[in-house]
Amino acid sequence: MILGAVLAGGRSLRFGSDKALAGFHGHTLLAHAVDMLAGWCEYVVVVGRETAPAPTLPDWPAPGAGPLGGLAAALRHALDGDYAAVLTCGVDSPGLPEDLLDRLSPAPGYLAAQPVIGLWPAQAAGAIEELLFSNRPHSMKAFAGMIGARAVALPRNPDNINTPADLARAEQRHGL
Repeated sequence: MILGAVLAGGRSLRFGSDKALAGFHGHTLLAHAVDMLAGWCEYVVVVGRETAPAPTLPDWPAPGAGPLGGLAAALRHALDGDYAAVLTCGVDSPGLPEDLLDRLSPAPGYLAAQPVIGLWPAQAAGAIEELLFSNRPHSMKAFAGMIGARAVALPRNPDNINTPADLARAEQRHGL
């Protein structure tokens, strides 16, 4: 079984407001992310928020730990629930390819252009905890390297919405 986890604890500094709540194709970016993962996963959680259109988890070990804190919480939850892997994404990448799970399988694999989008084995929970409590760089790529994850390139990089202008371009690209 695969647990879907939307990593939604970011501060949206470049966006200027909470980008998870920004509208896209009649729904929030957060709702789009939950819906996308629900197409591939048995269960979906949102990490790093208290309110969401799916059950929520706090970042681990504490709020503000960035994407690694969100992934750590999801991996711990996956182990407790007997999930084999966690498929992650942020709120800022609507329109991921329908074959994303196939491209990332077998775990561990992540998108080279956006390491927050990845398929991570639940058993990597110990490794991420080790990294979070170390002096090593706390980045998704550092974690990916630590567990031997494959970087997967797509023919076209997915959207990466960080500013209102990025959102406008994504809306145009997706015919809105």
